[in-house]
Amino acid sequence: MEVSEEVVARIPVGNLRVPRAEFATVWAAAERLSREQGERGLTDWYAGGVAVTCRWLAGAVVQTQMGRRYPAFSPVTDRSVRAYEELIEAEFLAAESLDLRRPDLVESRPGWCEAVRSTLGWAWRHDGPAPLAVSAVHAAG
Repeated sequence: MEVSEEVVARIPVGNLRVPRAEFATVWAAAERLSREQGERGLTDWYAGGVAVTCRWLAGAVVQTQMGRRYPAFSPVTDRSVRAYEELIEAEFLAAESLDLRRPDLVESRPGWCEAVRSTLGWAWRHDGPAPLAVSAVHAAG
């Protein structure tokens, strides 16, 4: 997904607790890393988890290869409801124990649980560093 200025401008104000530009930089880097790995035939579950979480927080509309458009799904509860403050908090709390409730994800999607937890902790709770290191963000750009 392309992280355009238009998409970033439409992010609901209450959905982020970090600067919008910083969020956009991390989101774009996650999308880029995920796409680049996919082009190499690899799945980067960590980058993918960051990208999916950012899409949902941003209220992004995702388009399939067949052209179908739908709201981004929440990364933990897999809801097709746009993110809003109370729902983001619930998703954050669910992410805290995701690896315990879904140990299958730890094995089948290595890095996913950590990515979702880190992204929500950073963007929503403003707790901890960005889920992708600044050096990774600059290297991807």
